[in-house]
Amino acid sequence: MTTSGAPKRPSFKRSSPGKKSRLRNRRVAAGGREGEAEAAGTSALARALLPASVALDAVPPVGRALPRHFFEVDALDLAPRLLGKLLRRDEVVLRITEVEAYRPNDSACHGRFGITARTAPVFGPGGHAYVYLCYGLHMMLNVVADIEGVGAAVLIRSCSPVSGLETIQRRRGQQTEKPILLTGPGKVGQALGLSTDWSNHPLYAPGGLEVLDGPEPESVLVGPRVGIEYASPEHVAAPWRFAIAGTPWISAPKNTLRPRY
Repeated sequence: MTTSGAPKRPSFKRSSPGKKSRLRNRRVAAGGREGEAEAAGTSALARALLPASVALDAVPPVGRALPRHFFEVDALDLAPRLLGKLLRRDEVVLRITEVEAYRPNDSACHGRFGITARTAPVFGPGGHAYVYLCYGLHMMLNVVADIEGVGAAVLIRSCSPVSGLETIQRRRGQQTEKPILLTGPGKVGQALGLSTDWSNHPLYAPGGLEVLDGPEPESVLVGPRVGIEYASPEHVAAPWRFAIAGTPWISAPKNTLRPRY
């Protein structure tokens, strides 16, 4: 923010009545266009918060790409910060509603295997994508956390749609507007049309797949992660799953989630 002293009173030449009328008409027209654009952007984002039915258009939300340093923190810090942020690929924009953190020395993290052909991307720079195939069916999108070599990531478990609903439905093979469309990590990967080729893609770079800034949730839920029964008891019970409170766009089970504070 910048400040300055009181400006000098400017001097103006008087305009003719006809010129003033033309200028006024231009301002009114421009103001109308700006108001319509602002309303459209707000409407698109607001509809992403609707509980069960979403009527969407192709108006993209207003949001800047997050800088690389945003991601270069511990996965446990990055995970809740990603809630409310936006994933964009082409016309599809999704709001992140549920995530899980996976950390170094975590018996549920893929990094426990060390650097292999499959896990190498999770040891890459923070802010890159790590996409892996689960059960030979589901593409799971992770956001790599921390600095290069650490081996940590945040799994995107669920999202809500902001724009590109028809494309999401086509990719998912479901003509529904209910949360079942995007509540689950495999569904998110499918809605974005991802493959393992997206691993190592920088999510802070324009084009392709991006993470954009978005509104922070008012409150957050926490609980244990899902489907990691193979991990050590301390890691199975760790409350490293985070979700936006008050939204139905969350995967099961929901009864293990509690208010964060």
